[in-house]
Amino acid sequence: MVNAPQKGSAGDGQQPTGGNGSSPVLRSNPELIVVAKSGVGLRATADGVSSAAGLDIAPLVRTLESENILLKPLFGASEERLQAEAASQAAVRAGAPPGLSVYYPDLSVYYYVEAPMERLDQLAEQLRTHSEFIEGVYVKPPAEPPYVLNDMQPLAADAPATSPDFTSRQGYLDAAPGGIDARYAWTLSGGRGTGARIIDCEWGWRFTHEDLLQNQGGVVAGTPSTDTNHGTAVVGEIGGDHNGFGIAGISPDAFVSAVSFNTLPSATAIRQAADRLGPGDIILLEIHRPGPRATGIGQQGFIAIEWWPDDFDAIRYAVNKGIIVVEAAGNGAQNLDDPVYNTPVQGFPATWTNPFNRANRDSGAVVVGAGAPPPGTHGADWGPDRSRLDFSNYGSVVDAQGWGREVTSTGYGDLQGGSTTPDLWYTDTFSGTSSASPIVVGALACVQGVLRAQGRIALNPARARELLRATGSAQQDAPGRPATQRIGNRPNLRQLIASATQTASWTGVQFTGTVPAGQTKCWFTFNWPAHWHVVWTVVPTSLTPGGPQIKWRVKVERASDSFITYWICISNVSSVAVNIETRFAVLGW
Repeated sequence: MVNAPQKGSAGDGQQPTGGNGSSPVLRSNPELIVVAKSGVGLRATADGVSSAAGLDIAPLVRTLESENILLKPLFGASEERLQAEAASQAAVRAGAPPGLSVYYPDLSVYYYVEAPMERLDQLAEQLRTHSEFIEGVYVKPPAEPPYVLNDMQPLAADAPATSPDFTSRQGYLDAAPGGIDARYAWTLSGGRGTGARIIDCEWGWRFTHEDLLQNQGGVVAGTPSTDTNHGTAVVGEIGGDHNGFGIAGISPDAFVSAVSFNTLPSATAIRQAADRLGPGDIILLEIHRPGPRATGIGQQGFIAIEWWPDDFDAIRYAVNKGIIVVEAAGNGAQNLDDPVYNTPVQGFPATWTNPFNRANRDSGAVVVGAGAPPPGTHGADWGPDRSRLDFSNYGSVVDAQGWGREVTSTGYGDLQGGSTTPDLWYTDTFSGTSSASPIVVGALACVQGVLRAQGRIALNPARARELLRATGSAQQDAPGRPATQRIGNRPNLRQLIASATQTASWTGVQFTGTVPAGQTKCWFTFNWPAHWHVVWTVVPTSLTPGGPQIKWRVKVERASDSFITYWICISNVSSVAVNIETRFAVLGW
């Protein structure tokens, strides 16, 4: 949440503090992360650590024993299981043709240490001395939801016997450019998110809310916080029931579950969410952390969590499974293109590079900034519609924006409150990149539902990001916050669905060659968009009548979430050399 101005006032002149100085109630503890060198073969159990590679790690063992601490695998599964995953991915990497750069993280090298917060920095220093075994040791600062708590209290008056219909206040549902045109999507088969599965990763939720009773899976991992307003508001935006009262979710037919950071390290939570989903499903990350420019004043200097190595690898793990990860850009008022983010914090592995520069490496996530709603929404003026709000992070890594102010949803109680039960509470002022990110999630779920209803393949992560950047209502300038401070376009579902369902077909010749008599030759062709339907045919161009000349087989490699590599092996079954041409037919894209 962020503090609202007086109704009718302009928000343009506010200083970009990243918040009002208050500290959110919801906050994760710092995390001490240890990254082992892959060749050490570290194994950690409740009985201590050992080396599967047979190395003498006695110095490390003595440090752990003297400090009475344990290394715990960050990603839960045994190192053997995680290494088996990495090995199978490494085999794919080894066969990848030149020009492809695919990153498959080895999650087996990550560990965390549970210890009192005041000891973490000192323990990190001691563990760094074992550089022959340890690649990196770093302390992640406490994480928070990307909102700023204010002193807003639920209204004292009890809710009426039947809650009013608040959907007229949900301007983000309306036609573009003011909204995302969710109401249009609802007129299409599947356009309410049918078949989409979504997991919201944050702290606490109230799945007993009167407007969150349909298509809700509850908390599937982690122990949730008792502070439930934030998660309740997020889920309301995405999947609020369509029942004639209260609010309406953008994608009410999507199935929404939750994983809590309250008792899990953030990277662990992301992995656990990913293991419950499949291609085309969506993970929402409602979290940010203080980065190198954090001031300690509110959330100024907070940044998207993919900057930390373990979170980046957890996101990449999900994306490699074909899961769309939507990540809040954060409320730190930061230019994420600033060179300061090129410098790692103490203890990052030497292989780390700044992920905010996607030329270095790419998590594959959709990163979301916060834009102003249309002036006059709820009587407030936060600047020109779709302009960057002063607290929102920005930069080339940010893909799309959602409303960052005046979002009407479930929870909090400032629109409808009462002391009877929070199950009847509604808010008119949910805000931050917290409120912006669920709007993008809901829009993507609507598109996935339409595609599935048409028998089409769902968007993969790269295609989702590509379409969000290529369509939508353009960011606008505001005084002191020009559109060059990129937060991207606001989704426009009428455009987004049209682009996602657009199709074309054509044919062509990809390559020619010669296959000697009685031999087999293989060719590969790569960087074919993964959402294309492609059929391959090989024909001889040498005229040799009298019997078959060739046969062929096609092998297919999912080289990344974006691209397919085809391997075409052609056997000459005749007694003379044969010239061939390999033809493709794109049946649809």
